[in-house]
Amino acid sequence: MAKSLFIISLLAFSIACNNSPTTSSEPAEKNDNPVAISYTVINALPHDTNSFTEGLLFHEGMLYESTGHPPDDSVYASTRSLFGVVDLKTGKILVKAEIDKNKYFGEGIVFLNGKVYQLTLSTKIGFIYDAKTFKKLGEFTFPVSEGWGMTTDGTNLIMSDGSSNLSFVDPNNFRLVKIVGVNDNNGYISNLNELEYIDGFIYANHYQTNDIFKIDPASGKIVGKANFDALKNEAVHKYPGSIEMNGIAYDSTTKKVYVTGKMWPNIYEIRFTN
Repeated sequence: MAKSLFIISLLAFSIACNNSPTTSSEPAEKNDNPVAISYTVINALPHDTNSFTEGLLFHEGMLYESTGHPPDDSVYASTRSLFGVVDLKTGKILVKAEIDKNKYFGEGIVFLNGKVYQLTLSTKIGFIYDAKTFKKLGEFTFPVSEGWGMTTDGTNLIMSDGSSNLSFVDPNNFRLVKIVGVNDNNGYISNLNELEYIDGFIYANHYQTNDIFKIDPASGKIVGKANFDALKNEAVHKYPGSIEMNGIAYDSTTKKVYVTGKMWPNIYEIRFTN
């Protein structure tokens, strides 16, 4: 009888675990190292050194950038919380929407189903705009601790919050669909920042480093890592006020990838070679 009760309890526990609504992935095996991703720089385009870059993406053939405004006006007085189209000849942003920088720190943006979604850092408030007119349609509350980077798989909003989690959110009701914990062979990796969805993988900037991770969105496993120390060093040489790398954009039509950093003097067109 005791054995039967044990088996029944074990089955009940197993069913309860399998029915859990949100899950975090298991860390990668210890011997499963991410592949080192190499790249080639194709072109260096101008970038406004007043742009504190928080998001970078392509939409209908145009490069969009979102920026934030740090609270230290003595250093970052010229920065703003906005997003718009980047003029590739000058690097200046043709502003489509701007929020009060004294209230909100602008973060990542994404286009989905005829709308633009914009995160803010610490208020848990996001903004929704019409993707054609950029008229503000409303606000939303997102179910993560902070707003950092954002991308989409075509169905969900995918958000980072500075932790090791990627949160998949339903754009219809802003409810959490699932959480994927990002990990490599040493365990979970925090400080995930700006995101871009490229050919079935999520690419993420690693805050305060010049690394970009290539992530399997199903498992959270980091399958590749590219290091951009050389571009950061070049940026600082050209403009000493350049800060960390942040910004990945992919043009699915031309298959071109663009990267930049906060207050960098250039946006770089690159090609991954593996």
